[in-house]
Amino acid sequence: MFMSLPLTQVTIEARKPKNKNDSMVQISNHLFTSLGLNKNNLQLNIKLGKKAIQTVVQPADLEPQNLMLFPENILKNFCLPTQSFKFQAIYRDDLLTLELGPVIGLVTDFPSTKQEEPHFRSIHTFCEELHHGITEIGGFFYVFSYEEFLNQGYYLLNGKWKSFEHPIPDVIYNRIHSRKLEQSAPFKLFRKRLETMMIPLFNERFLSKWEVYNQLFQEKHLLPFLPKTKIYTKEHLYELADEYETVFIKPVHGSQGRNIIKLKKEDEIHYTLKTSIASLNEGSSSNYYLDEIHNLIKPILQNRFFIIQQGIELVSYDSCSMDFRVLCHKSLNNHWQVTSIVARIAAKEEFVSNIARGGMMLRPLKVLRTCLGPKNALEVLTHMKELAVETASIISNSQTGITGELGIDIGVDQDGKPWIIEVNSKPSKNFEDGLGKIRPSAKALIQFCTLLAFDSTFVKED
Repeated sequence: MFMSLPLTQVTIEARKPKNKNDSMVQISNHLFTSLGLNKNNLQLNIKLGKKAIQTVVQPADLEPQNLMLFPENILKNFCLPTQSFKFQAIYRDDLLTLELGPVIGLVTDFPSTKQEEPHFRSIHTFCEELHHGITEIGGFFYVFSYEEFLNQGYYLLNGKWKSFEHPIPDVIYNRIHSRKLEQSAPFKLFRKRLETMMIPLFNERFLSKWEVYNQLFQEKHLLPFLPKTKIYTKEHLYELADEYETVFIKPVHGSQGRNIIKLKKEDEIHYTLKTSIASLNEGSSSNYYLDEIHNLIKPILQNRFFIIQQGIELVSYDSCSMDFRVLCHKSLNNHWQVTSIVARIAAKEEFVSNIARGGMMLRPLKVLRTCLGPKNALEVLTHMKELAVETASIISNSQTGITGELGIDIGVDQDGKPWIIEVNSKPSKNFEDGLGKIRPSAKALIQFCTLLAFDSTFVKED
């Protein structure tokens, strides 16, 4: 198996119970031996997710070699549908417990639907991919909304998401779409409930741009790769606009390229403005004084924090703005690794490269070769990967809770030097080209969740 724990893949089939209290679980002779079970002690706890049930196990002449037969009532007690399953298994002799799993729940917010199948918004296809990946190696995956926790979840059966009362998960992967929801009282209550039940919540919250900048700023060796950044004030607008040809103004809690303003110096006192804020777009290419710009921005700011950031002259592709999204995941030895990189090319007339704003994706090496030549391209790509892994490691060490996935946005300047533009704790899942395969980033997520589920000694890295 793929981890330090000696896990065995098992197949579970349902059988009709002899009576309503039937607790006999038959297990193939081969599996009985390979799990290290003891013929002198046939009374075992079987644990699935966070629930354990007392059973009597009986070795039997069964095929295939890794088969276990469960009476339907035990499946029902575990809140599992009556069907066959593949799980990973480990026997803990000291606890007389056979652990099956992982049971992975994904929490997200989606329109409630009484009649029809639910739609999980931008991660719908990704949820299907996770289901297939988890089912393939052994485990159970479902999606739920935090208001319905332990009452109703959805699992994929014959290509349709079915509603059911779900098992208590080993681990929960947080894909809530909105920062506001994460800060709401009901969600905080849900979080408290998970702490009480000792269920790890993986990637527990959105990050803020200012928080990320400050964490990276503490690391002196990363300073050359950080664009100068300050909280937006009128004074800082004057300071940075004077110092740099281009500056960006961004919401501290923004995502998907929304509400960003780009200022470009045209002469000593005039600036042009480009923005993804619809209300500011009228005549947004005119020449402005800085005072006019500040007055224009003030109503947008209201009670929200914005940052102002040094603009970098990045390499472009086909005259379009470009950056690179580097996906990083924790590996099974609890170290960060790069699972995918794509070049994001902005749509014509757009200055942000987000796919949500019409950008497109290309292979990074191909793009870098075009911009920097074949020799430099490979060096820059290697440097980007190293920088992304270092960034992920620093950010996850600065966080409370468990961080196992980060999207690092990196820009490359005309000299081939990488710059850390942004860090996302909930990176978009519409990036790598899946073509129906389980992508490396999805596999890495599944492995990390499996580690969280089975390794009770797992702790946040020091």
